[in-house]
Amino acid sequence: MIRVSGLTKFYGALRAVHDVSFEIRRGEVVGFLGPNGAGKSTTMRILTGFLAPTAGKAWVADLPVDGSRGDFRRQVGYLPESAPSYPEMTVDRYLRFVAQIHGLGRDGRARVGDAMERCGLGPVSTRRIESLSKGFTQRVGLAAAIVHRPDVLILDEPTSGLDPNQMAEIQALIRDLSGDRTILLSSHILPEVQAIASRVLILNDGELVADGTLEALGAGVAGQRLVVRLMGAEASAVETTLTAIDGVAGVEVRVDGAQCSVVVLTEAEADVRATIARAVVSAGWSLLELRVAHADLETVFRRLTEGAP
Repeated sequence: MIRVSGLTKFYGALRAVHDVSFEIRRGEVVGFLGPNGAGKSTTMRILTGFLAPTAGKAWVADLPVDGSRGDFRRQVGYLPESAPSYPEMTVDRYLRFVAQIHGLGRDGRARVGDAMERCGLGPVSTRRIESLSKGFTQRVGLAAAIVHRPDVLILDEPTSGLDPNQMAEIQALIRDLSGDRTILLSSHILPEVQAIASRVLILNDGELVADGTLEALGAGVAGQRLVVRLMGAEASAVETTLTAIDGVAGVEVRVDGAQCSVVVLTEAEADVRATIARAVVSAGWSLLELRVAHADLETVFRRLTEGAP
């Protein structure tokens, strides 16, 4: 549903995006991450037709975004970071105006009603947008993005500036919308992406540095985090024994009754699982569990955007 090939964008001498390529399949919810200035918003604006690329090509719903083969924008719903609206309009009047812009004709009123229902806007339909809370204003922006029933949703920081309750409501709404749409979601709130997205793209300095599922990216960062559970061992002896193993960068031990729970941090490229198992058996302890704990999304993000290997 979204295809990008060699996308590059310059603002004068400033390179915002460089040679970015990726594909997003129908029905996927993909998180789009990166530090400020990484090129996320520029890429999204190219995909929605607000900007032209300096080089490279992009397609949405198999239509080129240069408009040379049909109006791809009919297939796209876009919510910028600050939801655009006419604040003096009522919610209902604004959404009917958006439907009119999309040329929905007689279907417009029914589509507006459906969008308001899905976004929970019924109780505020006759209120002016300027009188709404930030959470309801974002809901109006989402309703405007889906009123023409697009196959693709592109959401740029949809929960920015919301309180925790409003954030949870918008996240639940996005999950509900994802059932029948392809969604590209940009956010600085990593737990939000982890909860909603099935796959992640990470930009850094205008270049794509990661593309994969959360599990695959967590398993692929430098070093490992091992979880070990033992029985019949003293914490001090466990720490001394495991710290001495070549390739172990750190050990954290927690005693829970007769068991010891241990987190072992390893150096890059070091696989010490077999060595740990032998050391535990040689010490006469019972090994109850030994597994890899994949890095969370925050760890992956920091390692890929802060210059670590």
